[in-house]
Amino acid sequence: MGGESQMMEKYQVLEKYFGYTEFREGQEPLVDSILSGRDAVGIMPTGAGKSLCFQLPALLLGGVTLVVSPLISLMKDQVSALTQAGIPAAYINSSLTLSQFRRALDNARAGAYKILYVAPERLLTDEFLSFACSCEISLVSVDEAHCVSQWGQDFRPSYLKILDFIRALPSRPVVAAFTATATAQVREDIVRILELRSPTLVTTGFDRKNLYFEVQKPRNKFEAVVRFLTANPNQSGIIYCATRKTVEEVCERLCSLRYPATRYHAGLSAEERRQNQEDFLYDRCPVMIATNAFGMGIDKSNVSFVLHYNMPKNIESYYQEAGRAGRDGSPAQCILLYGGQDVITNQFLIEHAGENEELDPETAEQVRERERIRLKAMTFYCHSSDCLRQYILRYFGEQGEPFCGNCSSCNGEFELEDITIEAQKILSCVKRAGERFGVKMIIDVLRGSENERLVWFGLNRLTTHGILKEVKEPRLRDLIHALILQGYLRVTDDQYPVLKLTRKAGKVLFQGEPVQMKVVERQEKKPKKAKTQPAGVEHPALFERLKQLRHEIASAQNLPAYIVLTNAALTDMCKRLPTTPAEFLEVSGVGQVKLERYGEQFLNEIRSYLEET
Repeated sequence: MGGESQMMEKYQVLEKYFGYTEFREGQEPLVDSILSGRDAVGIMPTGAGKSLCFQLPALLLGGVTLVVSPLISLMKDQVSALTQAGIPAAYINSSLTLSQFRRALDNARAGAYKILYVAPERLLTDEFLSFACSCEISLVSVDEAHCVSQWGQDFRPSYLKILDFIRALPSRPVVAAFTATATAQVREDIVRILELRSPTLVTTGFDRKNLYFEVQKPRNKFEAVVRFLTANPNQSGIIYCATRKTVEEVCERLCSLRYPATRYHAGLSAEERRQNQEDFLYDRCPVMIATNAFGMGIDKSNVSFVLHYNMPKNIESYYQEAGRAGRDGSPAQCILLYGGQDVITNQFLIEHAGENEELDPETAEQVRERERIRLKAMTFYCHSSDCLRQYILRYFGEQGEPFCGNCSSCNGEFELEDITIEAQKILSCVKRAGERFGVKMIIDVLRGSENERLVWFGLNRLTTHGILKEVKEPRLRDLIHALILQGYLRVTDDQYPVLKLTRKAGKVLFQGEPVQMKVVERQEKKPKKAKTQPAGVEHPALFERLKQLRHEIASAQNLPAYIVLTNAALTDMCKRLPTTPAEFLEVSGVGQVKLERYGEQFLNEIRSYLEET
């Protein structure tokens, strides 16, 4: 098709297959770039509609579009959604048998698919490369493109093979790259490493206004989880844990209390992971307890909460994982349960990571050093009393408002406390210890510990030894982080981080400059009233009936309910109350294929409801 014809037809494709009459922010310039033959980079938060940016052009371009994707779960989910929308698609990864793999390639050669998902490890295999060189590849789209960068939180050496694959093709196709989280350094790496040619770069902004952010520091994390689940029954969500052992413990204890929970981590068999993921997607077990091995690319639209039982290693991972909540735009909660041990656990995981064996020692150390820097930023997030949303946006180079009204810092009750005397004692201790020790050792000195290592260094002879022995360790840790956040102390980026004084510290030590810290007022929170449907839904009784109908349709086809229609589509039905096929097509997310498949059933339910009421 000619370029002008493609541009005109994009709106028809948008409505027919995807069920929308207009593009969302950032989508159209990326679609136009690809259709015009120009490379593209899309940095768009989870739930912003990145997939449409390469799926729609795939239907208008000749030949086949290859989507390089890192996880089996992502491929399966997206191919199911495409098939439901009437778009011919398939995937190639390690879950296929040899005969299935070859059949998929034969079908692709015969033009049976417009979109073919493939794992990066498969690209340079003889059979796949032979296939790719023998047919028309119009577009190579790299999903989760941050994996190509050493500065990215999920750096994967296998992603470096993508460029070799593109170079091996008889003619270079358009290349597009997409990710949800990328700092300026990662964006530059994506363009450079993939050798993109004058790409159209679209960054839509990282803010997800429907997500509520909160950091809690509970004495007992499991009790905090139970309180949350009790206050929010019948909701689907993910509880992320740092280790497999913690996943097992939390899942076992929740199941013993009869919560409908399941688990996911790399130590389980492939069959159990598949089954547990399906139980979650199909809402048979709406609560998933998992390590970070779970979730990349999961399109489950009705996830209403993401709890982090442990602090992740970096802001990128946290925001990506938290962003799996509220994908349909409904309000969702993202709560991080912080404990001091989380920092130690993450430091251990960074130093003993075994997932990048392909890296040479020097490169591996560079990656670890960057991970230490990111861990420091994540730790500061957990101690910040400023707007959490602004902290995240600022990290990604975006300026947010100082008050968002939808995070625990903005909504909490704080008071300013004068901590000048304690600050002077802490800064003096760091100075007298020679600025050679980390947070834990300084706390031990201040509290008067006589542990063997402290005595060996002679720190028990310092005049500051025991000077704050009446202050509990969590309080001291908060004070030290307040001094770091306010610029009186800094932490080195070494394997074993140590505290250093800044120039600003001298004003407190020698000039008596006052120091204040925001402290949350200690009061028991009343549990939030659980929502049984999205906020502001009209005709809630109809919404429940439509959910039940969707469940029956999905069960009959062995599909997750959200693949049939999203909660957002059901909410829009309750608002529009369509009674004719033409009106049903106006519903957000309903295209021609879904009208033909499900229209009459939903219209009958709506007509029945209207007659009864």
